[in-house]
Amino acid sequence: MPGEYKVIYRMHAVLRMGQRAVEEHEVERTLTEGEVIERYDNDTPYPSRLFLSPSGSRPLHVVAAWNEADSIWIVITVYEPSPDRWYPDNKRRRP
Repeated sequence: MPGEYKVIYRMHAVLRMGQRAVEEHEVERTLTEGEVIERYDNDTPYPSRLFLSPSGSRPLHVVAAWNEADSIWIVITVYEPSPDRWYPDNKRRRP
């Protein structure tokens, strides 16, 4: 995680956070303390990552893109991993 940065939220992320009762501090903790479980380096206009929240908190997946030039995380979506789509560790997708 870069040192100084800003976090902005796409409208989709804000809507999903409201539907799922996810607070900004949970998202930001996931970005700072969570684990990157997938990398999408070819995403445009910025490479993005799928983060898993740190252990001890409810499982959350946060997809965010990194704008390196401006030191901004752009939060794209936030969700709780579904057991029918993810293995129990919430790090691996089911086939």
